[in-house]
Order: sequence, then structure tokens, then C-alpha cells
Amino acid sequence: MERTSPLSSLDTRTQGWINGFIGVVIFSGSLPATRLAVMEFDPVFLTLIRAAIAGLLGLALLWLFKEKRPARHQWMPLAIVALGVVIGFPLLTALALQYVTSAHSIVFIGLLPLATAVFAVLRGGERPRPVFWLFSILGSLLVMGYAFAQGLSAAPAGDVLMLLAVLVCGLGYAEGAKLSRSLGGWQVICWALVVSLPMVVPLSLALAPSSVSGISLPAWLSLGYVSLFSMLIGFVFWYRGLAQGGIAAVGQLQLLQPFFGLALAAGLLHEQVSLGMLLVTIAVIGCVAGAKRFAR
Repeated sequence: MERTSPLSSLDTRTQGWINGFIGVVIFSGSLPATRLAVMEFDPVFLTLIRAAIAGLLGLALLWLFKEKRPARHQWMPLAIVALGVVIGFPLLTALALQYVTSAHSIVFIGLLPLATAVFAVLRGGERPRPVFWLFSILGSLLVMGYAFAQGLSAAPAGDVLMLLAVLVCGLGYAEGAKLSRSLGGWQVICWALVVSLPMVVPLSLALAPSSVSGISLPAWLSLGYVSLFSMLIGFVFWYRGLAQGGIAAVGQLQLLQPFFGLALAAGLLHEQVSLGMLLVTIAVIGCVAGAKRFAR
């Protein structure tokens, strides 16, 4: 049997971190874009229509490249992926953004690496070293400490919804990454989107607004972004990166997402980004290097 050289293995992990980084950059625009979209679209309709648009594109890609159907044992994991990242996370965040700003909600994304790492152990069979958990938990505590300092009583519903979104998303990430090792990165998200089509297409048609004449261009562009990039293209890079570099390890790149997201929230939505928010984000980013070093 031919052995994989250390150099080859290192190259694969490096590719995983590069792909994961690209995915995080794409995902960073999701919450600001969702925030813009829910100002004019109903959050439930937004969740359904973005999944329907991405699902039809995914179906077209699968047909174009003549991909074979998943094996019988792969359908349940695909359903979990669909529940976590196609329906659960978009719906919960869209509902949360009715109560909190995108800048505030982005801070909770700092919890995603820890949630993803936990599900990487439970579902992916990974075993990071103990010091890894120290850095991962420290980053999450910094994020949560900042959130509590802002006063959760101001919008408890939005914060609870964001926490639930993080949990279902972490499960969807870990399950999809595990499946990507055998099915392929872009194939996983495309099939998960196709699984959701029988539900999201009729419901999106039923809940469609009676008139779209008053919908502004920024709202349409935001819908296009969350449908094409957040729901499809971002996952192509993200699942490939997780499969190549390790779910728990590459998952720590999500600690960078608040930084990019806060910049977008300030630039596009003119939301105030406090000094404390920036300091917490920088401190959390510092945990990535430590977690990466002890992930294996």
C-alpha cells in the first residue's frame, strides 16, 4: 500500500485551511445581508426562498455533472445537514435579526468553532488534544462575556435564537464535513439543498408577498447574496476545507468571522462598532493560532 508522505499530508491540510478561510470570508457577509433583507422580506419567507433558489441551482449542477445519487446510508446525514444549515441556521438568524443588530448577532458566531469542535468529536470521530479545548473555550468565553456585558435583558429573544442557531449550525457543519470525505464537498451541500426542495419550494410560493413592487434594490441584492454565496458557494469551500484540514481544526477559522462581519456591518449598514467589540474580536482571533497548533 502506498503511504502518504508528510509533505503531501501537510499540503492537504494547508489546502484545507485556505479553502476554509475562503468559506469564512464568504459567510461573513451573511448576517449583514440577512439584516438588510429582513427589513423588507418576512424572515420565514426569506429562509425558504433562499433555500429554494440555491436548491434549484444545486440540482442543476448535479444534473450538469451527472453526479450519481448518494448511497442509502448517506441520506440521513444529508437530512441532518439540510436541517442544520439549509433551514435551521438561516431561519433562526433571520428571526433573531428582528430583535438584535447584525453587529450584535455576529459576536455569537464566535461560539461556532466550539460547537463545531464538539460535534466533530461526537459525529466526526476526531480527538483534539486537551490544550486545544483550552483555546477554543477561551475564545468562546470571550465572546459570551462580551454579550453578557451588553445586557442580554435588552433582547433576550434575539440572543436565545442566535444560540440555537449556533448549535444547529455546528451540527450541520460537522455532519456535512464528515460526509464530504466520501461524497465530496460541493456534492454534499447540493444534495442537502435538493433534499429540502420538496418542502421549501411550495412553502415559499405559498408565503410569497402579494406584491414586490416596494422591495428595494439592496434587499434584492441581499437576497441574491444569501441565496448564491451564503447558501451554496461558501459551503463548497467550507466543507472541502473541513474535510481536508480536520473539522475541529479548520472550524476555528470561524473565530475570524466576527472580525470580517463587524467590518461589513459598519461599512454597509452604518452600524456602530464599539471599541470593546473590536477588542473582544481581536482577542478571540488570537485563540485561533493556539487552537490550530493543538488540534491534532
